[in-house]
Amino acid sequence: MEQQLKTISKSGVAEALVKVETYRYLNQAEEAESICRDILAVDPENQLALRQLGLSITDQFTGAMTDRFKEAEEYFHKLTSAYERAYYEGILYERRAKAQLRSGQLAHTLLVSFEIAMRCFEEAEKIRPQGDDDALLRWNRCLRLLQSHPELAHERETHAFEVHDMPPL
Repeated sequence: MEQQLKTISKSGVAEALVKVETYRYLNQAEEAESICRDILAVDPENQLALRQLGLSITDQFTGAMTDRFKEAEEYFHKLTSAYERAYYEGILYERRAKAQLRSGQLAHTLLVSFEIAMRCFEEAEKIRPQGDDDALLRWNRCLRLLQSHPELAHERETHAFEVHDMPPL
């Protein structure tokens, strides 16, 4: 006999969301991810569960090709707030770059992710709610990280280009 997942009650969603945060604070991302999936099974548009699920997935990034970058991106794209979509996309790229940095990947492979993260944070900054400086704080952290790693700073200086630049013909 095949077993099936049990469905939580809609009235239990608020308490389940509290548990998600607790598990993330305890660095138990897989448990947080599982609870988010249970919440989304009964409330597919729950914005907090979508955000926390994306974050739980990025909490598990190791810098490997098997990181579930696209999956986390899909959840962040479902956020209804333009500010949150931009901000959490920045978080996604920042966390990917940091995981890759920890895994020892080459500077030139990390730089693009950091630059995309910073562009996302700049976009979020333009539309942020009054008094919400989170995007600025994240942008500053990315810049400090780039500046603190000489190989990243050198790569940034020698290979800087704009998105609209084209390779020579």
